[in-house]
Amino acid sequence: MGAYSNEELPLPPVSDFSNTRLSKHVHDNVHGNIYLDPLSLKFIDTEQFQRLRDLKQLGAAHMVYPGAVHTRFEHSLGVYWLAGEAVQMLKKYQGLELGIDNFDIQTVKLAGLLHDVGHGPFSHLFQSEFLPLVMNGTEWSHEQMSTKMVDHIVDKHHIDVDSEMMRKVKEMILASSGSAPKNDAGEKRFLYDIVANGRNGVDVDKFDYIVRDSRACGLGCSFEFQRLMQTMRVMGDEICYRAKEYLTVHKLFATRADLYRTVYVHPKVKAIELMIVDALVEANDYLQISSFIEDPSEYWKLDDSIIKTIETAPNQELRESRNLIRRIRTRNLYQFCNEYAVPRDKIENFKDVTAQDIVCSQKNGGVLLKEEDVAVSNVRIDLTRGRHNPLERISFFKDYESEEKFSIPDDRISHLLPTCFQDMIVRVYAKKPELVGAISEAFENFQLNKYGIKAQVHATPEKKKRRM
Repeated sequence: MGAYSNEELPLPPVSDFSNTRLSKHVHDNVHGNIYLDPLSLKFIDTEQFQRLRDLKQLGAAHMVYPGAVHTRFEHSLGVYWLAGEAVQMLKKYQGLELGIDNFDIQTVKLAGLLHDVGHGPFSHLFQSEFLPLVMNGTEWSHEQMSTKMVDHIVDKHHIDVDSEMMRKVKEMILASSGSAPKNDAGEKRFLYDIVANGRNGVDVDKFDYIVRDSRACGLGCSFEFQRLMQTMRVMGDEICYRAKEYLTVHKLFATRADLYRTVYVHPKVKAIELMIVDALVEANDYLQISSFIEDPSEYWKLDDSIIKTIETAPNQELRESRNLIRRIRTRNLYQFCNEYAVPRDKIENFKDVTAQDIVCSQKNGGVLLKEEDVAVSNVRIDLTRGRHNPLERISFFKDYESEEKFSIPDDRISHLLPTCFQDMIVRVYAKKPELVGAISEAFENFQLNKYGIKAQVHATPEKKKRRM
């Protein structure tokens, strides 16, 4: 492999789509001016893509963090921009060696733009919590739906685009999912790691949402994705990073985990999400919400406004759902009772705790609990690879003259880095405030029966137990 140089290499002629004078631009509050090439605009200016304006990036988090009202639309533009910047950076320094051409650049940019076009309402709640309750055994992912939506947009709007380019775009969208296709030899495998990296999780999707979500929620973010983009290098068909950026890579995963704990699965956010799921499940028989996933021509009509549809509908069949949404509006939420972190030695064989487990743990006497009185949230927080260290899958290099790539064991860097890479937290909620005391007691009994100790940090406050 040729030596990597920071000196600028002469570039081959650039096609019109890379000429900013021929591109429209928008001003993004994270990346500044984003230039939109003509082909990408053909996808953007469709009702299917504009739907992303009505999908909040963080679902119900804005009910706790009022600034978190940004949408999948601006995130998709951000990933489009960073994907283009990343592949242009590789072309600038290794373009001749890697054979990167304008076809590759356009393909990667489109994959970044369209990677979330199949996303469901309320962030990941729709896919992970609602659909499993109403469609038992059905495997569905927003990545797969994105590929169907891409085909639908091309056909519906008669977009003149190379079929081979669209094949690769869809493969790049699926690259980090369980249904990712295997790449053929000579496919420039490194290009598939830019948008959705199934190899080690370092991708521009995370670069954008970590910074964007932190800013929207008013949180600090010390992770600098620019350092990784400026120093990355392809070795052996894999994107590698300078060894001195090890802690920067680690900060990517650590910041993501912090966002999960602080924002994405905040106890109050989860309470609201549990109520939204219950409202959608109650309304599903009447509105047939789950049927939208079967046809892209119908699916694009489904967005966060489904809640307003339920809330304002007069139909008697939607009364229970309306009541739940009204409770959210008036802040009469499911009450957080308590939580515990699953002991480290129990995580590997952990099975989700259910409402039935809690109800069966109540002692005789007092209030008789029912399963429908209890809501349980089993929260997994990790560094993208479950119990495994994601940095084990990342290759580094010494400097730009080096031809060797290698992995770095944690203990060669710092003894302060974590030795466990996953948290499992069990949270229990009371759907009625007067049941907080009884459910909290049953939850404590469950912990004693399960682990021989009360794993929670402290007892449920007496003030919360007395709330009516």
